[in-house]
Amino acid sequence: MTTEHVDVLIVGAGIAGICAAYYLQTRCPAKRFAILEGRDSLGGTWDLFRYPGVRSDSHMHTFGYAFRPWQSSQAIAEGSDILNYLRETAEEFGIDRAIRYGHRVQRAAWSSADARWTVEAERGPNAEPVQFTCNFLYMCSGYYDYAAGYTPAWPGVERFAGSMVHPQFWPGDLDYAGKRVVVIGSGATAVTLIPALAGRAAHVTMLQRSPTYIVPSPAEDAITDWLHRHLPERLAFAIARWRLILLDMYYYRVMRRKPAFAKKMILQFVQQELGPGYDVATHFSPSYNPWDQRLCLAPDGDLFAAIRSGAASVVTDQIATFTETGIRLRSGQELAADIVVTATGLSLKLLGGVQLAVDGEPVDLSQTMSYKGTMYTGIPNLASAIGYTNASWTLKCELTATYIGRLLNYMDRHGYVQCIPRRQEGVEANTPIVDLTAGYVQRAAEMLPRQGSRMPWKMNQNFLHDLRSIRFSRVNDGTMVFARRGERAPQQASAERTLTPSG
Repeated sequence: MTTEHVDVLIVGAGIAGICAAYYLQTRCPAKRFAILEGRDSLGGTWDLFRYPGVRSDSHMHTFGYAFRPWQSSQAIAEGSDILNYLRETAEEFGIDRAIRYGHRVQRAAWSSADARWTVEAERGPNAEPVQFTCNFLYMCSGYYDYAAGYTPAWPGVERFAGSMVHPQFWPGDLDYAGKRVVVIGSGATAVTLIPALAGRAAHVTMLQRSPTYIVPSPAEDAITDWLHRHLPERLAFAIARWRLILLDMYYYRVMRRKPAFAKKMILQFVQQELGPGYDVATHFSPSYNPWDQRLCLAPDGDLFAAIRSGAASVVTDQIATFTETGIRLRSGQELAADIVVTATGLSLKLLGGVQLAVDGEPVDLSQTMSYKGTMYTGIPNLASAIGYTNASWTLKCELTATYIGRLLNYMDRHGYVQCIPRRQEGVEANTPIVDLTAGYVQRAAEMLPRQGSRMPWKMNQNFLHDLRSIRFSRVNDGTMVFARRGERAPQQASAERTLTPSG
């Protein structure tokens, strides 16, 4: 088995991986890099998800890259348009030439003596073993399992005679025209699917155990369009982007500080959409506060329009059992269905499920702390791209990519070959790095790295705070520990006295 060496190995060719490659080749042009992608095409989520109506859940002026502005007037874009945008971006900057498709990374082992990672992967349909070495490993594979979604074990499901599909693996030949469709779930996928299905299906029912906050949002942004018509392109994009960043931060802050007021306003919007006689309290009033879980967007209120027209309806109840012809609920009501869509969530798999080892010792990610939302205690020369949960994913990915560029350049200037975050005394590991009450997070909470009580260990979910902490703070901040060749950076707190931050 041959071994190929690169300076930086990026895992994942989705929105984060393309972002990482762009900033690496522009900020660190001397670095050789490659991108390993497990699938046969780039795009990540936007290549995998093909269900009807799949779209962004953030404004494209912030979801798109700062270095290649989104040009369309669509504020909320369809998945196929986002995929084309990613493909064009990778081609324009030559990033596509660095992608090795069909490479599924299995294991990565760090050697302090050699100051490098050895990465084992399987290539192609025959799972041919291949090996890479790198000085720095950059994980851009997202945080959920591409191979499996989450589906609960319902009683009697084997009796159902119709079709059952999970949106993550939508069959391209599924014919739902004139069919009775039940979509189980109330999250972003369900809110996206139902209006898209309602136009052709006989009827679509959203069956939810509990409601989700759903907010109508314009599909096109009139103010952004005006800026682009009247100002130079670069200026219009900058103003539009910052306006949207600040608005999102403002609304999030208000909702977190005044949850009762925020809930009241959201439900008023929903009541206006559905009319005074609709039972909003039952079907659209969650038991939790806004942003304990993500809010769902309904572009131009499309979900509410489908409900008003009678093409879709909402049922809030629990499943007692599946039957041959549908679903019987705890209330005794029966929902007839030809097709059941299990929009029941994702399964988390941080770092793509890659098995990590440091100097022969397996790494348990749940025992690590996240540094600036990108690196981890006890793991040298490894970063991961994890975006925001309350704003555009891409905003955090770009901050992370610029920081990694600064970090690598700093190490080169000072002759360092290793870097590792050192946990500070008095910093408690309080919560998982993804701090939401959503089911997909709670199911995996015990497996996730932790975040601390203060910076740089705390995940702020605040772009301005992160801009200061990540882009403008000192690389050698007294927390990151560096080592030159022949030195050994401490992996555990008990060994921290052997090496102090230098440079």
